[in-house]
Amino acid sequence: MINIKRMNNVVGLRDLRENTEKYVKRVSKGESFLVLRHLKPIFKISPPSEEQWEEVLDFTKIQKGGVEIDDLLSRL
Repeated sequence: MINIKRMNNVVGLRDLRENTEKYVKRVSKGESFLVLRHLKPIFKISPPSEEQWEEVLDFTKIQKGGVEIDDLLSRL
């Protein structure tokens, strides 16, 4: 059982919906939050770890004018 009283970063679902950008910024700085609905925990928000992401293709590096489809498919 989660002891809600001991958690520092608890947020209500309504507050999260109404202030999403605020929580996005805080999570991007490394904070995690337990989200409650009617005082019951429903999920946790936390920043991704490096192991969770694998770069397949960085679209910011694609040359202007496009790329060859074979090059794109070879990266996938």
